[in-house]
Amino acid sequence: MTDERRLLELLAASEDGSTEALLLAHGFTLEVIVRSVRAGLATAQAESILAGGRAVEVSRVRITEAGRRALADRTR
Repeated sequence: MTDERRLLELLAASEDGSTEALLLAHGFTLEVIVRSVRAGLATAQAESILAGGRAVEVSRVRITEAGRRALADRTR
């Protein structure tokens, strides 16, 4: 299984996507994440979250409809 496919599967399983930091902790490289975003299979958006009572800027990655279609096509 390719890293891109594994990334799309993880994102598809999460209604709210995943933070970039969590994806990196799962072993994905920044290159794989960026390649998926540039291909239109995922989006990355900066957002603020509360962590330890402080606002922290994170990058949230979500699968796109194109990413869902690509994932579905690859499972057939």
